[in-house]
Amino acid sequence: MFDELIEKNKFNLLESVSELIKIPSVSSQTNDPKLPFGKPCADALDYMLNLGNQMGFRTKNIDGYCGYIEFGEGEELVGIIGHLDVVPALEEDGWTSPPFFPVIRDGKLFGRGSIDDKGPVIASLYAMKAIKDSISIKKRVRLILGLNEEKDWNCINYYKTKEEFPIIGFSPDANFPAIYAEKGIMSIILKNNFGIKNFSIINFDCKNNAINVVPKYASITMQATSNSLLTLKSTSEITISNLENSTIKIEAFGTAAHAAHPELGKNAIKLLIEYLLNNFEFTSNYLKTLFEIGLFDIQSPKFLSENKLEDESGILTSNVAVIEYENNKLVLKINLRVPVTISLNEIFIKYETLKRYFPSIQVEKTGIQEPLYIEKDSYLVKTLVDIFNKKTNQNLDAIAIGGGTYARAFKNFISYGLTFPGDKDMCHQVDEFIEVDKLILASKIYAEAIYELAK
Repeated sequence: MFDELIEKNKFNLLESVSELIKIPSVSSQTNDPKLPFGKPCADALDYMLNLGNQMGFRTKNIDGYCGYIEFGEGEELVGIIGHLDVVPALEEDGWTSPPFFPVIRDGKLFGRGSIDDKGPVIASLYAMKAIKDSISIKKRVRLILGLNEEKDWNCINYYKTKEEFPIIGFSPDANFPAIYAEKGIMSIILKNNFGIKNFSIINFDCKNNAINVVPKYASITMQATSNSLLTLKSTSEITISNLENSTIKIEAFGTAAHAAHPELGKNAIKLLIEYLLNNFEFTSNYLKTLFEIGLFDIQSPKFLSENKLEDESGILTSNVAVIEYENNKLVLKINLRVPVTISLNEIFIKYETLKRYFPSIQVEKTGIQEPLYIEKDSYLVKTLVDIFNKKTNQNLDAIAIGGGTYARAFKNFISYGLTFPGDKDMCHQVDEFIEVDKLILASKIYAEAIYELAK
């Protein structure tokens, strides 16, 4: 019904995505009450609200924390929730073109945020425009725009203290045909005394890697405290640098991936620690024991259970995302994706058992997101899956994922696209892209879905 209008506007849609990608909206904490997540995120929100105004929608900036674009009448509110913040991206990480300079090559739009989540947000907005310009609906439709999804969700938490909750809806921030289950998410922080014999540790560094990204870089810088000589050799993944004053720097290079799919990456922190274990002596058996009990396993670490921890939503995965050194303590931050039927608290208790090995260890939990689960035969899941199958001539079922999306923010919400079945997950990747044809197709799918929920 809405395909013709979306086709008519597809060049404007592409231009809007490109302009949004140009804004390097990596969320940051600030002390400015007008810019709680930094100026780039504020600029991204301003761009979207201005675009919404130009299209004839009602818009609102909610104290700089988030905003929305809305149309329709009626008491009931249908929601679409997406985010404008992105994970960091540096050209030196290996991008073919600058990450915040969008380009189209081979039918693909490249740029940070193209698939996560700026492209899907714009696709949703143009879907709303196609409905607004052609037919009346019985409910209001609101596109909610977050600015802190990649970090702490403080944006949507703020929204929930100020604004009306939608009664039904979706987040365009995962996979088609639809997501009926999302694993629970929890991060674990371990702090314990640590030292390397004959060396004074200056720092560990992983370039402020995000907790939800497999780290592609990790390093240690340390100064020798004795005259003992070490013969250290670089490898394809490890680089050794001799600095001034008997100081050396060891760098490890891996491959980044989304923490929901750690098997797609190569963890630089693990590479670094393996190298240290093979070449240095330590003041305790801390790291050796952590390796032996499986802390660095990416799937169902063996110290958590004798059996694999999995259910229909998948297997428990672990990503050691951050390494730091402070006050003579090694700090490890670990991101877990926990199957929907497994208690997050039970998993945390398992980590607390590390105190049996190391009485001085500190074990903390943070970033807790309870799992999402909606029955496959519910109205919402069946409706959205049926629309996708009809638009793509397929017969697929809803799926479960390890990622955590804004769909958890409200009851009766699921994630819906924009990654298509069989496509490589480009979220958080170097050379992130979205296929232009699929971006347009997704907008058509979203239009049908929004209309069905709001008619």
